[in-house]
This record gives sequence, structure tokens and C-alpha cells, in this order.
Amino acid sequence: MITLHVGLGTFQPVRAGRLAEHRMQEEYVEISAETAEQVNRARAAGRRIVAVGTTTVRALETAAGEGGPRAMRGWTRLFIRPPYEFRITGALVTNFHLPRTTLLALVAALAGRERVLAAYEEAIRAGYRFYSYGDAMLIL
Repeated sequence: MITLHVGLGTFQPVRAGRLAEHRMQEEYVEISAETAEQVNRARAAGRRIVAVGTTTVRALETAAGEGGPRAMRGWTRLFIRPPYEFRITGALVTNFHLPRTTLLALVAALAGRERVLAAYEEAIRAGYRFYSYGDAMLIL
């Protein structure tokens, strides 16, 4: 089980002049021992960890220890933005997020700014839907 209780701060626009100046609000995260063990076994076998949703990424990366994620219950303010070195997440399935959001910053940290801009240009050209109930993409 992976749970991240998303707060309003996740969806508020980034208003800081620079991403590094933005501060996330605390959100509660839980990762069960069973889930941490499954992820660690998969990583040990050389398999890629594919997160479904940005909240899953934040939870996994918050719980990242030396050898992989650990079981945990607690609070996180982790703001994943470029440059960020992912310790657990190898791929992501997520929506097309709105500009100036922490969610888009996380996507850019994983995929790279130029790749994200190109994907968004294509999505706009093709009429994709954005935000929580929009179209999704797989980022490898």
C-alpha cells in the first residue's frame, strides 16, 4: 500500500520567481512494509519501477533509503523539480498537468524540460485534455 494524502498545496500554482524558492505544504505519506519489500525485490531483479501518478512518485522518493524504499508513516514536503536524481522511480504514468504547477515540475524532472515541452506542444496541437481527468502519458 502506498498512500499520500494530497493537500491543496499540490494543486496551487507555483508563484515563486524561481522553482527552488517554492515551498511545498506538508502531506502525509504511508508505505507498507509489504510494498517496500516488493519494490526492493523488483529493483534487485533489475526491473524498472513504474509509478502510476505523481503522488506515488512523491511517496516512493520520500521513502527512498540507501537500498530502496523503506516502510514509513510520516510527513513530506518533498518538492521534485529539475534537477532531481530519482532513487526509486524509473518511469511514470501521469496526466498532462497545467503550467506553473508542482506536478509539471516533477514531470520535467523525470523526462527533461525539452522533452516535456515537445510533448505538450503535440498534446495542444492534437487537442488533448489536461489536468486530473485528462489524457495520460507514459514517461520512460
